[in-house]
Amino acid sequence: MKVQAVLLVLSISYARVYGWGADGHMAVGYTAMQFLAPNALSFVQNSLGSSYSRSLGPAATWADTVRSQAAYSWCASAPFHFVDAEDNPPTSCSVSETRDCGSGNCILTAIANYTTRVVQTSLSATQRQEALKFLDHFLGDITQPLHVEALKVGGNDITVKCNGSSTNLHALWDTGIIEGFLKAQYGNSVTTWANSLATRIKTGNFASSKASWIACSDPSAPLSQKRSIQDDIDEFLAARSTAAITPLKCPLVWAQDSNTFDCSYVFGFTTGKDLCSGGTSSYAAGAQPIIEEQIAKGAYRLAAWLNVLFDGSVSLP
Repeated sequence: MKVQAVLLVLSISYARVYGWGADGHMAVGYTAMQFLAPNALSFVQNSLGSSYSRSLGPAATWADTVRSQAAYSWCASAPFHFVDAEDNPPTSCSVSETRDCGSGNCILTAIANYTTRVVQTSLSATQRQEALKFLDHFLGDITQPLHVEALKVGGNDITVKCNGSSTNLHALWDTGIIEGFLKAQYGNSVTTWANSLATRIKTGNFASSKASWIACSDPSAPLSQKRSIQDDIDEFLAARSTAAITPLKCPLVWAQDSNTFDCSYVFGFTTGKDLCSGGTSSYAAGAQPIIEEQIAKGAYRLAAWLNVLFDGSVSLP
């Protein structure tokens, strides 16, 4: 894929573009803000400016909203918000770059493209801001299990019921479940939720696993093959003068991580049952801890990604 702003247009369904929905994406951005190193924080605040309250939170939804604008018609229909894993959940789950992104048109190459562009000083401030907003969005999208799954168009073609209303499995994970616990447990406030996630990452139940979230190699890989975000980005940017953009290793590992939930939980529902009823025993209640950890992962990875780009290291607590 060429390093350019306008990417190949492919036709997909309208609903397929959504990631976590507005609340989920803003939670990723707001949480990430609490882990940015000085130079990354300065770039984010100056680039986004007052239009986005100098924050990744409000900016995180931009990539979805611009699809209705003529200037971004290519983004509205291009599959850069997901990777279609041609696996077989819940029996087997896997993501293969060659198999699932062979055309070079998926979220893996999109992250690579905008990683290049956000630090490309020859671009205008507007172009670099757009690259930042795409990274803000895509590093959230890649943590949504149904954004790394092809089955039934990532769950869009699976009708399910939530609190008596008909929806689809993808929308349930994007917004339905989040809206339920956001109202019940966080006062319907995304910032309250984000602050809670940040605290849990720093000193709470996520603290012991956060280091593994930013690993870029299989935990079972030998030490000689271990890879960090800094390794990934440094080597990638060193080779950016080449004509082709190839996916980085970290996003592929993270897509594979998200995809495992398609086998372990996402598709393990009972057909015809209301997935949001039943209190703590409901499907939605079981999904909440998965969603919250995935949102936290996206935020922590986003901060680490920008810290490496602008401060030279992950610089995370």
